[in-house]
Amino acid sequence: MKLLYPSSWEDYELIDSGDGEKLERFGKYILIRPEPQAIWERSKDQLEWKRLAHAHFSREQSDKFRFTDEVKGGWKKLKEIPESWQVNYQHNKLNLILRLALTGFGHVGVFPEQGENWNFIFDTISGWNLSKPKVLNLFAYTGAASIVARTAGAEVTHVDASRPGLNWANQNMQLNQQTDIRWVYEDAFKFVKREAKRGNKYRGIIMDPPPYGRGPDGEKWTLHEQLNGLVKVSRQLLEEGQSFFILSMYAVGLSATVGLNVVKTHFTPNDPEFGEFYLRSKQERNLPMGTFVRFKFS
Repeated sequence: MKLLYPSSWEDYELIDSGDGEKLERFGKYILIRPEPQAIWERSKDQLEWKRLAHAHFSREQSDKFRFTDEVKGGWKKLKEIPESWQVNYQHNKLNLILRLALTGFGHVGVFPEQGENWNFIFDTISGWNLSKPKVLNLFAYTGAASIVARTAGAEVTHVDASRPGLNWANQNMQLNQQTDIRWVYEDAFKFVKREAKRGNKYRGIIMDPPPYGRGPDGEKWTLHEQLNGLVKVSRQLLEEGQSFFILSMYAVGLSATVGLNVVKTHFTPNDPEFGEFYLRSKQERNLPMGTFVRFKFS
C-alpha cells in the first residue's frame, strides 16, 4: 500500500488543518474550508487563520461532520478576492492551467491531491507510441484529468452529470489551448453500459465517483451499491495491450483495499498500485484525501 502526495504543486499549499477545517493556499488566495477528517487541533490559532485567509466557507453546525457534497453553509469573504482566478500545475512537459472559483458547495474547481494521477496519466500516454489513444474520464468534474490526457495526445471522452461542471471543463480546455474533447452530459453508469453494448473500446479509463449523486434524469448513484457493477462493465471497455485504469475514491469508511478487491475481481493487473492520497503540511499533520487503485498494461 502506497501513501502519495502531489509534490509537483507550486500554486497549492496546505498551510494547516484541524478542528474540522483546513487552511489552504490556491495561487495568491488563502481559503478556509470544511474538512471532516481533520479531527485534531489546529496548529495555528483561529485568529491567525482568519488573519491569513481571503475567504471562509463554513458549514451549518448540524452539517459539520457529514461526509457528503450536500453541504449547507456559505462563503464569507474576509479580504478582496476575485470571482475566479487561475492556478498552474507543472510536471515534466505538462503545464496545466486551471480556473478556480468559490462554489456553493465549498469546492473551488480542483482536488489538489489528484496531481499524482495527472502525472500518471501524462507519463503513461506520453510513453506510448500510439496515435490518439482513446481515453474515457467518468465523473470528470471540471476536467483537469481530461485536459492532461488531451495534452498528452489522447482522444478524450469526458462524462459528467453536471452542466455547470461541463461548462467549467470547457473553459479549462480553452485556457490550455486544447480542442476536440468530447463532452457527454449523462449518468456515468448509463453511459458505460451503452458503450459496452456498442462494443466501443478505450486505452484509458479514469473514474472518480462520489459517495452519492444524481444523474441528469434523476438516476441515483450510491458508491457502496454500484461501484462493483460500474467496474465490471468498464472491464468490457478497456482495450487489450497498452492501456491503463484509475479508480479514485473519497468515501470515508472505505479503505484502499476495498477498491483493490473490486478492481481485481474484474481485471488481472500484474502489479496494481493502491493506497491513499494525502496533502502534506509544514506542521507534519498530513491530511488524508481518499484512496486510489491504478494499473497499466504494456
